[in-house]
Amino acid sequence: MSRLSAVMIVKNEEANIKECLESVLWADEIIVLDSGSSDQTVEIARQFTDKVFIEEDWKGYGVQRRRAQERASGEWILMIDADERVTPELKEEIQEVALRNDYSMAYAIPILPWCFGRFIRHGGWYPAPKVRLYPHSMAHYGNERVHEKLYFEEGLSISKLKGDLLHFTYRDMEHYLVKSARYATEWAQQREHAGKHASLMQGLVHGVGCFLKQYLLKAGFLDGRQGLLLAILSAHSTFVKYADLWNRNQTKA
Repeated sequence: MSRLSAVMIVKNEEANIKECLESVLWADEIIVLDSGSSDQTVEIARQFTDKVFIEEDWKGYGVQRRRAQERASGEWILMIDADERVTPELKEEIQEVALRNDYSMAYAIPILPWCFGRFIRHGGWYPAPKVRLYPHSMAHYGNERVHEKLYFEEGLSISKLKGDLLHFTYRDMEHYLVKSARYATEWAQQREHAGKHASLMQGLVHGVGCFLKQYLLKAGFLDGRQGLLLAILSAHSTFVKYADLWNRNQTKA
């Protein structure tokens, strides 16, 4: 049986990390890479694993995930976030994959988000599978600051697992706004470095398009008031990231 490393990058996740780590205690090793927490995240993590590392030189999500993976020794990588939980069904599937020792496959996992009091199953939020389980030697993250990408070696095929990875996305509105602002800043910074520009009209058009797509085309309305709220917030976040990039261009003028 191949060894599996559960790998995560964290910062100020004391409210989430205990439950996350409890859901992966069955892994052969747990790697936690902290980027400079000011709360009890590191102390809590050390109760579960002695492989807790700190890298405060933040260069974006892609680089940080790659740094974390480099510290893992398992043949399989399970990349997980502190606000996620592995369900018993998913655990069984992952263990079956490790038993097969087939390094020609990577696995996309359906992610079921919990937002503002309910699980969200529409609006494009679910199942939205992402490759989180893959052979260590066959995939790595790139340099993207946000919306990081996993790059695969030639010959690697993608399959899908059925068990859900639960994602407790936002604790409350403040958490949403803080998290959304951080992603917008990272996105705008990445685009700025690439020499890109934006206008407020682009932000408005993309924001309205985001709302219509999420709420109507992808049936976000079936998630009730939470579906409406998420569509509005997503539209706002889309506008803000374009506005941030536009503002950066103005300050250079």
